[in-house]
Amino acid sequence: MHITRHTDYALRVLMYLALKEGENATVVEIAERFEISRHHLTKVVQRLHQKGHLLATRGKNGGLALLRPPQEINLGRVFRDMENELGLVECMREDGACALDVGCGLKRTFGEARDAFLEVLDARSLADLIPDGSAARMREALAISA
Repeated sequence: MHITRHTDYALRVLMYLALKEGENATVVEIAERFEISRHHLTKVVQRLHQKGHLLATRGKNGGLALLRPPQEINLGRVFRDMENELGLVECMREDGACALDVGCGLKRTFGEARDAFLEVLDARSLADLIPDGSAARMREALAISA
C-alpha cells in the first residue's frame, strides 16, 4: 500500500497544529519547518479545511487551527478524506478490470488487508501520534515555542 504525499503532509499539518496547542500557524511556517513545498501544502490545507479538520482564517490574526481537540480527530477519517483511491490493485479500482477477475482471490485478499489497515487507523486519533512524553521533544525539533 502506498500513502500519497498529500495524506502524509495532511498528517504532518494536523500534528503540527496539535503541538501548537491552540495557537494559530501559517502555511509558510509549516512548509518551512517540514521543508516541503508551500504550493503543495496549500492544496493539502484547503482539503483539510473543506473536510472539516481545521479552520483556515485569512487576515492579520488569521492562520490555521484545529477545529476539534486532537483526541476527537480520527485518523481513519482523515486518511479516507485525503486519499482519492483505496483500490490497492487494478481490479479493486472503480474503472479497473482484469482477465483473472473471474476466480482470482487477489481482490478479496487485498480488500481484507486494506480493511485491517483502516481498522487500525479508525481506532486511533491525532492525539495518539503525539505520545505522552514526546510532545516537548517534537516541539523542539520543529522549533515550536511552548
